[in-house]
Amino acid sequence: MTIKDKTSNKVTLWTRQDIKSLNDLESNGVIRIRRKHLEEKFEEIADYIINLYSWFVDAADKIVPKPKGAEFPVWCSISEENMLRPTIDTVVYVLEVDRSEIIYFDGMKWDYVLNHLYIPRDERDQEEYMKDIRKKGFKDAFSFIDGATAHFYPEEKKRVMDSWVRVFEIDEWNIFRIQANIWEVRPEMIKDILHYE
Repeated sequence: MTIKDKTSNKVTLWTRQDIKSLNDLESNGVIRIRRKHLEEKFEEIADYIINLYSWFVDAADKIVPKPKGAEFPVWCSISEENMLRPTIDTVVYVLEVDRSEIIYFDGMKWDYVLNHLYIPRDERDQEEYMKDIRKKGFKDAFSFIDGATAHFYPEEKKRVMDSWVRVFEIDEWNIFRIQANIWEVRPEMIKDILHYE
């Protein structure tokens, strides 16, 4: 079955998780991403990432409601060929997930969010946006969300952040761009666990 196969309600996804997640699965019966996991993974940039993930959580919750107890989404690959491979201290869960539980998003657009940039609707929108901010006297598109002068530009900050919802708009179905999130991994979803060899 391919991801775009609409005849099935199930989709195969792959997610690489810390090997300690096997213990979580055994003791809690579910794998969920907690703030502490993000702090361990991202170390000194954790606060920055968690702030953006929190925006993502709020937006994604409107698409697929977050179950009680879930904090952050589980990031998944939509293709075996593009999945993250297991490493010494990680495993890859091969999952079969109900389509209704999946939040698809564009990974390239997510990079805009990570860099606090405006996500344009298309090339024309991007050109108009850049022309507009230059007309307003801004030298670049990076200074509206944080930084010493960000508080002077609340309208621009809102404009940028409002555009981020486009991360969920899939313009091109491409295994290198499209990613999937789910709120948790339950035992019945797991079809295989790949270990480092």
